[in-house]
Amino acid sequence: MTTPYQQYPPQGVSDKSKVVAGILQILLGGIGAGRFYMGDTKTAVIQLIVSFVTCGFGAIWGLVDGILILVNGGVDGQGRPLRD
Repeated sequence: MTTPYQQYPPQGVSDKSKVVAGILQILLGGIGAGRFYMGDTKTAVIQLIVSFVTCGFGAIWGLVDGILILVNGGVDGQGRPLRD
């Protein structure tokens, strides 16, 4: 018997773009803009807090994260791979 709330593995490719997510993360990574765009709000809020607490030096995390998104891709909030 299955429950009505059973989670199925995500199918297909995300409607979010890898290029847009990477550029947003490079330019506005200190506030987690790329992660908010991808639907990964937990990581985006953590990036925002780290940048605030470190007086902006935490934005380096966003820069590196944006480059990694552009090179390796990533997944959206539902676990689907980002489209090219």
